[in-house]
Amino acid sequence: MRRREFITLLGGTAAAWPLAARAQRGALPVMGMLDFMTGQFQQAFLKGLEEAGFVEGRNLIIEYRSAEGHLDRLPALAADLVRRRVNVIVTVGDPAALSAKAATSTIPIVFFGGVDPVKLGLVATLNRPGGNVTGVSTFTSTLIAKRLELLRELVPGVVTIGFLMNPANEGHASDASDIETAAHSVRQQIILLNASTDQEIDAAITTAVQRGVGALIVNGDAFFNSRRDRIAALAARYKIPASYATRAFAVSGGLMSYGDDRRETLRWAGIYAGRILKGERPADLPIMQPSKFELVINLKTAKALGLTVPPTLLALADEVIE
Repeated sequence: MRRREFITLLGGTAAAWPLAARAQRGALPVMGMLDFMTGQFQQAFLKGLEEAGFVEGRNLIIEYRSAEGHLDRLPALAADLVRRRVNVIVTVGDPAALSAKAATSTIPIVFFGGVDPVKLGLVATLNRPGGNVTGVSTFTSTLIAKRLELLRELVPGVVTIGFLMNPANEGHASDASDIETAAHSVRQQIILLNASTDQEIDAAITTAVQRGVGALIVNGDAFFNSRRDRIAALAARYKIPASYATRAFAVSGGLMSYGDDRRETLRWAGIYAGRILKGERPADLPIMQPSKFELVINLKTAKALGLTVPPTLLALADEVIE
């Protein structure tokens, strides 16, 4: 992926855009992109945008804003994009979407998130969002039971499984209930572990080791995504088999992941942003949901943990990293 410059608002001061870009502002539409952590936007989003007829630098200006992993920066960044009167705001992560919605009720917003947007209050219904917000929801919480099933198949007989979640995530209470319900149905012991800072991640993994956790499920969360190298390294250090929500974790050395095809869902976010730039209303665009999910297994990590991946699981895998 071609590296792009992200502009971060710190202390209420925004970095100045290049003169050439500012000169074009009167002629070209401007898209604001609000990200919890720099680097979460992928080429797939720009591909979807191009499919809808827009190419950055040709017929569209994109203003990037990243909170650099700090939730408290999101409201100011969203407010800055509103002051600049961008034509549409695209957000990655549920906290970014909520900040954008709180900042404007008129500028169209296209979100990419994991929690049910109706429960979050982002939209009225999935089919008819209403208001100025629409987007793509991966509904990561609905996959919790499946991730538990796959992890138990990979590590049969595990007595206790830890569930790492971020209490700052708006969907954490619902996710905790979902994992406990799924675990109860198969008589699996679950320990809930909370973390919303780097230090708390370290402490949570230490607690898991002390309490004899035999495997770990890391909940889908923007903060955890931004710390995937750290989490995967801790799991490897303490030899804890772990399951994650996105392929990026498995690429970073995590044992396995099960979730949406991020390239496809981000592509749809780009298509939606383009359609809105062409004049469609967010209120009329139904919330998109993933139609494809992918299982990724890191065979190298499995071998390092002394695990033999069952042939049945290998056959199910969409990708095996060796």
